[in-house]
Amino acid sequence: MFTIGDFARHGRVSVRMLRHYDATGLLRPAHVDPASGYRYYTAAQLARLNRVIALKDLGFTLQQVGDILNEKISAEELRGMLRLRRAELETAMAAARARLVQVEARLRAIESEGHMPTNDVVIKSVPAVRVAELTATAESYEPEHIGPVIGPLYEELFRLLHAAGVPPTGPGVAYYEDAPEGGGRIRVHAAVQVSAPLGDGDFRVLDLPALDRAATVVHRGSMDAVLPTAQTLAHWIDANGYRTAGYPREVSLECPENRDDWVTELQAPVVQG
Repeated sequence: MFTIGDFARHGRVSVRMLRHYDATGLLRPAHVDPASGYRYYTAAQLARLNRVIALKDLGFTLQQVGDILNEKISAEELRGMLRLRRAELETAMAAARARLVQVEARLRAIESEGHMPTNDVVIKSVPAVRVAELTATAESYEPEHIGPVIGPLYEELFRLLHAAGVPPTGPGVAYYEDAPEGGGRIRVHAAVQVSAPLGDGDFRVLDLPALDRAATVVHRGSMDAVLPTAQTLAHWIDANGYRTAGYPREVSLECPENRDDWVTELQAPVVQG
């Protein structure tokens, strides 16, 4: 048997923690000396200690940990629970990272107020282009709702194009419109230029209409951080007597593996005043 100090060292926990687990009934000592009150543990108890620590570190309360362990679940069942909890935490972490990106983008937009460089904005016409596309609906135009929708759409679109033997002939073009069901929902179109017959199948092939007049600007970097560039474009449109006539298109000029090296042209359809 091990003294509480030795057992704490082997389990990589504190003596205080072991005493607390004893008090709550999560991990009782194998033996308590009736005269001295000293606690003693066996090596076999490390298995229960590992389960307690793993469940606690994954966010379960000590009450929940006790309930789980007292059910005498198997090691395989425990592994399944831990995998599920790990997936939940990974999802939460990804969402937190995405929120941080948006906070940083909003901060950059605030910091650049009053001195936004607008000399890179160009007014031009955009010709019609044939595209293959997939569509889905996002809860709103907020980045945290658009990103999780458009990414998987493009992954599936390129998979379907490859399976159909239809190679892209130009850049990707993401565009948006208000969803018919309303409520602020957005219809997301993940498209890429192709040379293929018009029609519907696993994906839709259509001619994306020309834009007679578009205010355009090039964004360099991840689209998660597009806000300052998009607001630069909005300032230019307002300052030059135009108004927008729809959501900007996003034309992917360069899409290397590192998203921070992406180059995307925003094309906002505009009309005079």
